[in-house]
Amino acid sequence: MGLSHHSIGILFSTDGPYGLVGRAMLNGARLAVEEVNAQGDITLEPVICDPQGALAGYVAGAEQLLGAGIRHVVGCYTSSSRKEIIPIFEKRDGLLWYPSHYEGFETSANVIYTGAAPNQHIVPLVRYLLARGGRTAFCVGSNYIWAWENNRILRETLAIAGGQVTGERYLAVGETALGQVIEAILDAKPDFVFNTLIGTSAYRFFRDFRNACRARGIDQPRTLPVASCSLAEPELEAIGPEAVDGHLSSSVYFTSIDSPRNRAFTAAYAARFPDGPTASADTESSYIAVHLLARALARAGTEDAATVRRTACMDAFDAPQGPVRLDETTLHACLTPRIGLSTAAARFSIVAQADEPVAPDPYLVRSDPRVVPVSRRPRLRVVP
Repeated sequence: MGLSHHSIGILFSTDGPYGLVGRAMLNGARLAVEEVNAQGDITLEPVICDPQGALAGYVAGAEQLLGAGIRHVVGCYTSSSRKEIIPIFEKRDGLLWYPSHYEGFETSANVIYTGAAPNQHIVPLVRYLLARGGRTAFCVGSNYIWAWENNRILRETLAIAGGQVTGERYLAVGETALGQVIEAILDAKPDFVFNTLIGTSAYRFFRDFRNACRARGIDQPRTLPVASCSLAEPELEAIGPEAVDGHLSSSVYFTSIDSPRNRAFTAAYAARFPDGPTASADTESSYIAVHLLARALARAGTEDAATVRRTACMDAFDAPQGPVRLDETTLHACLTPRIGLSTAAARFSIVAQADEPVAPDPYLVRSDPRVVPVSRRPRLRVVP
């Protein structure tokens, strides 16, 4: 009996304002496909579409892939693109394997979420900051649902702890005229800045903000730290050496994780993609999505969405970040939260991490800051 052959869709924007992230995600998916094909259980044929950062491009790509009979698509970075195409997957009964951290408050029987849910990134970050005296924040973000919802969670959590958001600004994706926003932050003098800008907007913000602080004699990393839930290694490199260090990022994966599994992954990735982008949490999440999909296809013996979904939730994967499995109730992944501090080498030093994978809570019904006291000891263990 021959190997089973499956075509899968890959839907990432490798051009446009967040093209750097899209390329890192595409590379993670491609590496996983090559590993799966080398193992010999099944073969995957990736059919790649590039929406170029446009919502219409995502719709066209999803229609093209599903219309060609492909049942499973790994793709999307932004929440706006995901929400734009979920109805297409629900209508055609396909499965979207969504490999990005996101703001939560969503489940769909036609989406498998392998990126971090809010209790796995925003809640650990806020608790970490609160434990270190952060009570006032200024929020700056790209004008779409990712920033809106994360800022809402931050605001509620700070309010319970007696803190507050002193300012909140949103800019169009790709906007790089940031002078007024930076002046507003400096005038407000918050304890920290919460950044939900993405792509070129974020890279420009870090550079301009550091320069503005230097011009005023402010030690920005110490006095006005910037905390993010989306800052990754390729983006540190895009920021540049003059402003790359001293930023906090909450994630489930950093390339600096010290384990044999991660060292093997980063070595294989660097050998396969020597021109980059550097591996990141987004890369690893795409890598996980393809491997979980391939394992489910092999065990299910069919591409039927319901069968593959059920089979995928019965499996576990030894990922670079550690063990990962899917929660059958929410279709989100159990992941290990970590806090990283960026270094001058454009990498992250891990300063805190959970002892084990944390179950997803996309609606914050178990870890809602309105229910769980934020004053109790943080769940993250400080790394020596």
